[in-house]
Amino acid sequence: MNPNIRVGVDIGGTFTDVALQYPGGLATAKVLTNYSKPEQAILDGILKAADAAGVGPAEIGQVIHGTTLVTNSLIERRGAKLAFITTEGFRDVVEMRSENRFEQYDLNLTLPKPLVARKDRFTMKERVAADGSVLLALERAEIEAMVQTILDGGYESVAIGFMHAYANPAHEQMMAEALKAAAPDLSVSISSVISPQMREFERFNTVIANAYVQPQVADYLGRLVARLRDTEIAAPVFMMHSGGGLISVETASAEPVRLLESGPAGGAIFAAEFARAHGLDKVLSFDMGGTTAKICLIEDGRPKTANTFEVARTYRFKKGSGMPVSTPVVEMVEIGAGGGSIASIDAMGRIQVGPRSAASEPGPACYQRGGNEPTVTDANLTLGRLDADNFAGGAIPLSRELALAALDEQLARKLDMPAADAAFGVTEMVDENMANAARVHTVENGRDIEHFTMIAFGGGAPLHACRLCEKLGIDSLIIPPGAGVGSAIGFLKAPFSYEATRGLFQRLDAFDPAMVNAALTELEAEARAFVKEGAGDAETTIRLTAFMRYTGQGWEIPVVLPYTPFNDGDQTMLLQAFEEAYRNLFGRIIDDLPVEVTNWSLTVASVLPDMDKAQRFLTGASMDSDRSREFFDSALRKTVTAREVDRQAITAGAVVEGPAVITESETSTIVTSGYSVIGQGDGSLLLLRKGAMK
Repeated sequence: MNPNIRVGVDIGGTFTDVALQYPGGLATAKVLTNYSKPEQAILDGILKAADAAGVGPAEIGQVIHGTTLVTNSLIERRGAKLAFITTEGFRDVVEMRSENRFEQYDLNLTLPKPLVARKDRFTMKERVAADGSVLLALERAEIEAMVQTILDGGYESVAIGFMHAYANPAHEQMMAEALKAAAPDLSVSISSVISPQMREFERFNTVIANAYVQPQVADYLGRLVARLRDTEIAAPVFMMHSGGGLISVETASAEPVRLLESGPAGGAIFAAEFARAHGLDKVLSFDMGGTTAKICLIEDGRPKTANTFEVARTYRFKKGSGMPVSTPVVEMVEIGAGGGSIASIDAMGRIQVGPRSAASEPGPACYQRGGNEPTVTDANLTLGRLDADNFAGGAIPLSRELALAALDEQLARKLDMPAADAAFGVTEMVDENMANAARVHTVENGRDIEHFTMIAFGGGAPLHACRLCEKLGIDSLIIPPGAGVGSAIGFLKAPFSYEATRGLFQRLDAFDPAMVNAALTELEAEARAFVKEGAGDAETTIRLTAFMRYTGQGWEIPVVLPYTPFNDGDQTMLLQAFEEAYRNLFGRIIDDLPVEVTNWSLTVASVLPDMDKAQRFLTGASMDSDRSREFFDSALRKTVTAREVDRQAITAGAVVEGPAVITESETSTIVTSGYSVIGQGDGSLLLLRKGAMK
């Protein structure tokens, strides 16, 4: 086993991507995801990459894995038979939600249904106050009666969320211990461990989500480790968590909600590395695969993070229309827009794309695997943006005839137009959906998108990124090397890290430094214990965040603080830090209004090696190609003849004028007529709007 040979594996809805790092190089592989046995696709991809690198399975020293299993299970409601135990009087919190209407004037507004039905939600006579004092003790007889109720119900998993358990977890612990004693194989999750923060709706929803997927995730990870061992891969397995770091398989099995955005988080880490290498302060990360598209803001070389996240926003990407989960996460917006997204006609006769996906089984019609519904990939093939003989490095031959047939039968005939026009409509609709998501995400964060540089990766992003930039008014775009398997490469760049959180409400005018210091000491010990599992005694950094707000506000903002013991008089420093963060987000502060802290977050992360700066080229010598291909340029609304160039032929400083198609094994980059591409010193491609070239 060689510790310098590491593998990153990302399971997506359509493809499983593998990146194998070995002394002297990087080998990659892309295989179709196996839905019935996802671990099989992982093994196939690892062995394929290992063979390309000349590495034996037993030599692999570390496996890092990210998965969409948790997200997909929550979206598709494929989880355990679940019971929820809460405080008497709070049974319907998860159904009442926050009582906010994310669309004020929609009379037919539909809210996401809770993961656990009302008949499976049980209450107990107990009560803890916000300061942790016990107002009503939990009786042993009631605990025993509840245990029997759970056993009689045949539940596979139980979530426990009592009022103010983040301040005093004793009652949750008593109930959990009784359940585990009576049924050792029962999965039990408690909110004081999974999400020890104030706000009962988000906390209850998070512990429910964790319990809902825990049996499935634990079973899958157990199978994966066993299959790796059977294939002579005895390397330790670590998981990418939603906050952008690595945790052990054991932690992931116990707290699978931390894996909610594990794959996309790897992509954000991947993009952040190139943002730092190119010295870019404002970056829009764009990750498009076969099933979804993910968009994330990266500022000052760091992905934007949050302590809450909404799964599956259902209404025009609006906040409040999804399933809120309170866990550390790289903040991004994710929509059902990928190569496998299915196109259809709605009741008003308009082309719509997604969120349904053909995924890998059966896949787009052109895959020749039984799919017959038109998808984005079928449209791209029809418009000349894909090479039918060299898709996925030639591993998946595509049929243009089947793509045309699907588009013609289900779209073109119904709309009385040629199939090529229907294909254009499909790509324009998916591009506009992604552009709208990007606009919403940047506006929500108080940013002006035109001043950002896009970094695009994933199998589908290089095909669509140029058109997306045209729609968003973005002048520069970077396609990193290995873009087709960017998230898997990002796993190899991630630190071991753990974010510990704690609800501790205090107003600044009554700030108690001793109480805060005691809580932070506990958080640091908790986080260090988890990081030590993977990083050992490696050097670490600590990042402290206070979530603060003005008194009377309904939500707080993250404020990064120096990690030193607090003293009397530090209220002034805290207030200044809050006002600076508030002004950056909203443009102004509110005078003479008290400020309060609601939650604390402390992240311990291993230190990564310094990154080499990329040699940047904004001009250079033009190169030509003896190969050409026709594709439909959406901005010009016509078919153009484009240069076709192998990516490895573009050296640093070489310029290829658009229109062009840059080909590589895992993806192709479409350079529209309004852009040119310049090779960079680190192997990246920089696409610049022609009027913006200097």
